[in-house]
Amino acid sequence: MKRRLKSVFNWSGGKDSALALHRVLEEGEYEVIALLSTIQEETGTSPLHDLPLELLHQQADSIGIPLYPVSMPKDSSVYDTQMQATVEYFKQQEVSHFIFGDIHLCDIKAYRESRLQPLGVEVVEPLWGKSSEEVIDLFLQSGIKAKIIVVQADKLDKHYIGQDLDATTIQSFPKEIDICGEGGEYHSFCYAGGPFKRAIPCMIEEVMYKTFSLQLADGSQSHQAYWQARLKQALNSWA
Repeated sequence: MKRRLKSVFNWSGGKDSALALHRVLEEGEYEVIALLSTIQEETGTSPLHDLPLELLHQQADSIGIPLYPVSMPKDSSVYDTQMQATVEYFKQQEVSHFIFGDIHLCDIKAYRESRLQPLGVEVVEPLWGKSSEEVIDLFLQSGIKAKIIVVQADKLDKHYIGQDLDATTIQSFPKEIDICGEGGEYHSFCYAGGPFKRAIPCMIEEVMYKTFSLQLADGSQSHQAYWQARLKQALNSWA
């Protein structure tokens, strides 16, 4: 039997992560020894998706692969240092590949390769190069269940928060958005199907309106507004 390559899967908890991991586990080329998630030190939640650490652990427990959370302070200047230490930790366990769920954002893939390849770790992208339509079709075929938990306020209405990411919801998206949310239009939380051995019951505590300002390379400011669900564990159902 061919020896499987030891790897770490970079886990966000959303649909692309779950689909990419599902394909990797089905194909069997890689031995995934950990799900790596970064956690915001100040909030105890993941970036973008804003998932509580306890729910990330629930996902990992359901999948059957341990979660490896890396706490990151708001000061982004230490990010590279802490991630390099994390990579070195896994290299001591003979990990040679880091797996991601990216689709077609070339700058993100190039950034990952620029940081990992000099450390002797290869980047694996199971969904890379597929169109958003192909990825959504694969997602729907996989049986993975996900709910929309973040939407960009100027692209999608608040009522999308909490909706299942199914064919009906996808067909209702405005034509101008990327149906996979590759432009940041939405983010999701996966809770059943695919790689999950049991469903993860959750509830939405509240839906918040958040705004962010980002400084662009030319010095100008970009302002973004989002509707974001705050999730917590539930006993046996979504609410």
